[in-house]
Amino acid sequence: MRFFTPSLFSLLCIASGSLSAAPVVLHNIQGYGFDETGQIAEFSHFVFDNQTGKVLARGDQAAVAAYSKAEHIDGKGQTLLPGLIDGHGHVLGLGQNLNQVDLRSSSSEAQAVAQVAAFAKAHPQSQWILGRGWNQVLWPTQQFPGKTLLDESIQDKPVWLTRVDGHAGWANSKALQLAGITKETIDPPGGEIIRDKEGNPTGVLIDNAMLLLEKHIPQQSEAERLAALDAAFKHLLALGITSTHDAGIDQANLQSYQQLRKDNKLPLRIYAMLSATDPNLADWLKAGPILDKDDFFVARSVKIYGDGALGSRGAALIEPYSDQASQKGLFVTQPDKLTAVMKLTLDAGFQTNVHAIGDLTNRLVLDRFEQLASKDQLEQGRHRIEHAQIVSPKDIPRFAQLHILPSMQPTHATSDKNMAADRLGIARLRGAYAWKTFVDQGSRIVAGSDYPVELANPFYGIHAAVTRQDQQNQPVGGWLPEQRLTLTQALKSFTLDAAYGAFQDHSMGSLVPGMWADFILLDRDIFKVAPETLWQAKVQQTWVAGQQKYQASM
Repeated sequence: MRFFTPSLFSLLCIASGSLSAAPVVLHNIQGYGFDETGQIAEFSHFVFDNQTGKVLARGDQAAVAAYSKAEHIDGKGQTLLPGLIDGHGHVLGLGQNLNQVDLRSSSSEAQAVAQVAAFAKAHPQSQWILGRGWNQVLWPTQQFPGKTLLDESIQDKPVWLTRVDGHAGWANSKALQLAGITKETIDPPGGEIIRDKEGNPTGVLIDNAMLLLEKHIPQQSEAERLAALDAAFKHLLALGITSTHDAGIDQANLQSYQQLRKDNKLPLRIYAMLSATDPNLADWLKAGPILDKDDFFVARSVKIYGDGALGSRGAALIEPYSDQASQKGLFVTQPDKLTAVMKLTLDAGFQTNVHAIGDLTNRLVLDRFEQLASKDQLEQGRHRIEHAQIVSPKDIPRFAQLHILPSMQPTHATSDKNMAADRLGIARLRGAYAWKTFVDQGSRIVAGSDYPVELANPFYGIHAAVTRQDQQNQPVGGWLPEQRLTLTQALKSFTLDAAYGAFQDHSMGSLVPGMWADFILLDRDIFKVAPETLWQAKVQQTWVAGQQKYQASM
């Protein structure tokens, strides 16, 4: 595969004589975009200006006749789509994860430990052994792991392994010792230290308890941070993602983005949500939104953390968990604090995006929006609930009524299907991962993956939305199949509706003339293949603002 920087791409154009002047006509393609009403528009010819980066025209040959003398490129029958937008991800976390031990494939605690030991042996220079992706629900015992097996393999270095959902972590004794976590350590608000029968920490920390340990992990240098971001950018571009909403960045991450933008080194578009937990929040709000006429880096929203995740029983529920009656979940941000921060961000004129997975948290956040926001703030703010995963059926219509956007991740459903019924019981599944119900009730879904929690490939998400199946096409007929979306609805949620969730539907997501020429070329026509094969689609080229950023290996 090849990636192109702006300077390298310009040199290639000059050397080859290709794309040296605007406009450019792509012909012999099967193109799909959206029209001004949000309906699918098909075209065989596509014209863009490689200097301004804007779409000039699209349609059949007659529709682009005015550009007959322009540079023409044969699309060789490939399918052209708008560049895909991931509406909820963690860019720096993805880049870091690409250089850590990946435990998604582990089928047991013992296998996970073996993978960690092999990684540690291959990286003797690492001060800490870091990893991510374990999921005890997929293991035979379905029980949380512990420090015992980790200690048998690695005693001399601290080990910290984040659960797949990012809401729990698994440590060895060395890491617990460095963090000072003992039997006497009190659970912090919004967190839990998992303990054995004698009260000793087992090595697993939930939600805010993770912070007790993570603050002792050495911070990345600026060079390491930039390298991680670059790795993430390349990974996303190879998957056809031309814009992403980065859900919760801190001060250091913000400064890195600003420097990259200043140096014209952002190869894709970043819509950043400032983290409400950063101590600089008040200063950010006072300074006002960061806007960009070219849409490469925008920071006009705040990410607030409501509760935990379902897999670690941290999602806050109205009624107790069906498989653990003593547990109703956790508020990562306590309700009084949540109210105060929401009021602060709303009054500052920032888009307010709240992480809410459990039905109790979703209801609380909807109530707070209704109580705190003015009519204009609701109608114009495009405020969001991130995940909207388990929602009481009577609360789903309130999203559209209050103009709150559900930001949802289709592959969460296909990953969680193995344990959701156990956690929630059958009755509560009526409001779980309820994409079609949201759409039928008038909501626009901002779709994403929540990478690196899930794999970033948007075609996995589109496939999950359309089939309600995983990549093994299980279960047969789909999980809760009444909540399937059409392919058009799914594509729109990863393009035009995701752009709407960032106030950018006027400039991207549809390929209407005048918008940015952010597009991808695919190896297949996703509207003509069997739905169960959608996840297999491969990106051949990725273009951002009329510049090629990625080329698949030939």
